[in-house]
Amino acid sequence: MDVTRREFIRATSTAALLAGVPGGWAGGVYAADGPEAPKVRIGIIALTDCSSIVMAHELGLFKKHGIESTISKEASWAVIRDRLTLGENQATHMLLGMPYASTMGLLGAPVKPMIIPFYLNRNGQAITLTKALLEKGVKTPQQLKPLALEAKAKGYPMTFAMTYPPGTHAMWIRYWLASGGINPDKDVSLITIPPPQMVANMKVGKMDGFCVGEPWNARAIADGIGFTAITTQQIWPDHPEKVLSFTEEFATKNPKTVKAVIRAVVEASQYIDKMENRPHVAEVVARPQYINTQKEVILGRMLGQYDYGDGRPAEQDKYYMTFFDRHTNFPWKSHGIWWLTQFRRWGMVKEGVDYPGLANRVHRPDIYREVAKEMSLDAPQEDMQKEKFFDGVEFDPARPEEYARAFAVHNMV
Repeated sequence: MDVTRREFIRATSTAALLAGVPGGWAGGVYAADGPEAPKVRIGIIALTDCSSIVMAHELGLFKKHGIESTISKEASWAVIRDRLTLGENQATHMLLGMPYASTMGLLGAPVKPMIIPFYLNRNGQAITLTKALLEKGVKTPQQLKPLALEAKAKGYPMTFAMTYPPGTHAMWIRYWLASGGINPDKDVSLITIPPPQMVANMKVGKMDGFCVGEPWNARAIADGIGFTAITTQQIWPDHPEKVLSFTEEFATKNPKTVKAVIRAVVEASQYIDKMENRPHVAEVVARPQYINTQKEVILGRMLGQYDYGDGRPAEQDKYYMTFFDRHTNFPWKSHGIWWLTQFRRWGMVKEGVDYPGLANRVHRPDIYREVAKEMSLDAPQEDMQKEKFFDGVEFDPARPEEYARAFAVHNMV
């Protein structure tokens, strides 16, 4: 009778313990150690730099870290923002400037604080101009300026496109035009076009040039309608580009989920930056549910092979798109401060910007360092660094307002 009682107690105790274990438990981690919100829907735009998110999903890396992932291809950056804001997506592929715009409520964005704990990639964007401009000998903004001013004087300003007003492509094309003395808000028309629609719009004559991520610059060359005037890594070597973003609210409530997502994307990024894996990556991300184009259009520039479409032989670019190497994933706060200086420069915000306060809130290298420590990865110990651009101008994050005001072309009052 005593044995029967002991067996009963042991059996009921075991049952009670197992009642609290999630159905997916496989003996590795108890629920208390796993992600708080294991089901994560992640937004992407059809661009090569979504690759680490896609590969984390396709290689089973999200699952490895306890995340049940769904990849949601969105139509535009505005949709990306809205679906994260509404909680329909819990994480997202995003342009660096967007979390700042949402945190500040800029340019029509609802106020929704967002964070940047991780960079997805660096480099790999470009400015494409029409073949008609190449035939006129235009390759630089200085050469473009007289044509732009002539078109403006006739009442038919030249048109250039970017993908989202506070985003990376907007800042690259603004910086490039202004370096040649062209005010992007006064001397030309600057419009917003979603990345996958750039080439189609150029084909029908809607624009004279655009700035976008790959593979759409390469696609314009393959289709014979444009050429690469400059790559963004030529403007700013190893510049930050897309980020992995979460709302501040979600990250605060679900810190283990955020770190699990980051760990998976780190491993995918390491996989991608082994160059022998890039043909496989190009094949996967080219599929219809992701970028929906030919593998070959993606692969060339992923391998750093740049055909500019202007008659020059193809070149090997050492600053091709990186996903992990050279501390690609580390979110420098100084980059956030640079973005805020450009918001100031172009009149998107008024005087009195809290540069350090906003950078401390949005850029979260502390989260990245925690993940890096857990994964035995090196991470920079500083949060700030100076930067130098193709025009020779140096950015010092300790003097942001002075930097913003020093440009000859600006919209500040």
